[in-house]
Amino acid sequence: MLVFPNAKLNLGLNVTSLRPDGFRNLESVFVPLPWCDAFEVLPAPAGAETSLSFSGLPIPGEPETNLCRRAYELLAADFKLPPAQMHLHKDVPIGAGLGGGSADAAFALKAINSQFELKLPPEKLESYARRLGSDCAFFIRNEPVYAYSRGDMFDDFALDLRGIPTLVVYPGLHISTAEAYSRVVPRTPRHDLRQSLAQPMPAWRETVGNDFEEALTPVYPVLAEVKAQLYAAGATYASLSGSGSAVYGLFPELPEAPELEWPTGYTVWRGQL
Repeated sequence: MLVFPNAKLNLGLNVTSLRPDGFRNLESVFVPLPWCDAFEVLPAPAGAETSLSFSGLPIPGEPETNLCRRAYELLAADFKLPPAQMHLHKDVPIGAGLGGGSADAAFALKAINSQFELKLPPEKLESYARRLGSDCAFFIRNEPVYAYSRGDMFDDFALDLRGIPTLVVYPGLHISTAEAYSRVVPRTPRHDLRQSLAQPMPAWRETVGNDFEEALTPVYPVLAEVKAQLYAAGATYASLSGSGSAVYGLFPELPEAPELEWPTGYTVWRGQL
């Protein structure tokens, strides 16, 4: 079973309050981004134990602690699973605010469910995904949603950005979730996010913001520099995604490559939502 875990973009991200459990309440609109990793799961050869191997971008940590391995173990605790042979090819940058690791975990759940015919419905898979990470559950249905609470509760959101030309720039800067949250002070949003996103896209620039962008830019000025370049190249809307450090631009049409030159070490994704 081979699947292709895709990333996501955040349209707006407001950190609204502290929670008794130590997490933060937030609100954002999540939309799928077709920048993908690849994950494969197969029954292990006779006599072999469950394994997880990697290729592509380096992945920190031991395979035993990887979210894909944890996804297998979570299901194996409730179902009689045979040993599995798993492989993850990593292409979506880590620490970029694109949800790549969360997507890998959610797609691993879906792939294991299909490969071993567990027949779990989406709502059950979402409950497992929430145990792996705050935004993992989004990738089970993988549709635009208004996300709230820890980013693991969703309302349907009627926003169709399919076909929108998009440029995502990762400036080679890993920003950990812990660091990002340590720099954000929760507050009441200045604008109603859902009402703002209901307006024409050119108006988003004034009302749809990301609290992490405001908190992290003084420390990492490159984020503002990339955003300014995207606007200069004709983006209708540009923003930091998630807790950073990838910055994306939504365009009426993508600029030609020579119009945007990025330093060595940057990774750029060009395509359509």
